[in-house]
Amino acid sequence: MTTPIEFALDTFGDVTAGPDGAPLPHAQVIRNLVEEAVLADGLGIDFFGIGEHHRDDFAVSAPEVLLGAIAARTERIRLGTAVTVLSSDDPIRVFQRFSTLDALSNGRAEVVLGRGSFTESFPLFGFDLNAYETLFEEKLDLFAELLKGGPAKWQGSIRPALDVPGVFPPIENGALKTWVGVGGSPQSVVRAAHYGLPLMLAIIGGDPARFRPYVDLYHQALERFGKAPQPIGVHSHGYVAETEAAAREELWPHWKAGRDRIGKDRGWPPAQRADFEREIEGGSLYLGTPETVARRIAGTVKALGLARFEMKYSAGTLPHERMMRSIELYGTKVVPMVRDMLA
Repeated sequence: MTTPIEFALDTFGDVTAGPDGAPLPHAQVIRNLVEEAVLADGLGIDFFGIGEHHRDDFAVSAPEVLLGAIAARTERIRLGTAVTVLSSDDPIRVFQRFSTLDALSNGRAEVVLGRGSFTESFPLFGFDLNAYETLFEEKLDLFAELLKGGPAKWQGSIRPALDVPGVFPPIENGALKTWVGVGGSPQSVVRAAHYGLPLMLAIIGGDPARFRPYVDLYHQALERFGKAPQPIGVHSHGYVAETEAAAREELWPHWKAGRDRIGKDRGWPPAQRADFEREIEGGSLYLGTPETVARRIAGTVKALGLARFEMKYSAGTLPHERMMRSIELYGTKVVPMVRDMLA
């Protein structure tokens, strides 16, 4: 490999179960999440990401605020989103929030921009879902203009033209690292390449190797647009425990609870144990002992030529204490094993 692989963790701030099995208050989930990030920093994890949602089964709707709190309690871990739903936000305000986070963290801020697989933010903030594609395309174009630094001049259909001497505060050193999150659309892959931005693939079901055509398309598009090579990352779910049996039994009821909650809104049938087992054996759920998880991560890194592997360690109602143990095993055992396998 030409560059070292980065290892990341992310969470959507899923509302977890307390000791009595009842959902914890959102406020406690948020405080627990800060402790999870602090642990990740102490273990040497490269990046910690927080998702954005606006529904009652997720506690985080303002990830940048939470990332600011984490920045004050960590020293080296890079901090960002997973993802920022740019379509229903203001690109200028997003840039300002992340340039502020970058200042607070001494240059550790990143942002992953995406359209989002959930749409509750559109009616909440007064955006028309019929403009789903246009909103993202134009807002990403505006954000790319802001990334250049200095004067910003832009014109589109979603807002008045922009012509300003700068957007403040500026990034102190270099540029804000900005990824484009993609769930499997060729058009989105090409769009990321058009702007010369790193690609983050959200692989949450099925064999990760099926995304190889998207990787090849991205490389080809970068070359066609005359852009420099860019890193590719993958976001997938995972859980690490001391034994295979413990990993399955500890995660299953919480994985099912989260899947069924979302499925109820989207018309999916209730999740079956066979679905869970299938994702473990040949899909994109990286579950098991440190050895098992490390072997599967290494396989995906090789198959897709990744620069970053990002494990979503939260799943449905999975309790905070079990997430902390999974994070610890990921940092102390899985990461060193994968590095050895890729050496």
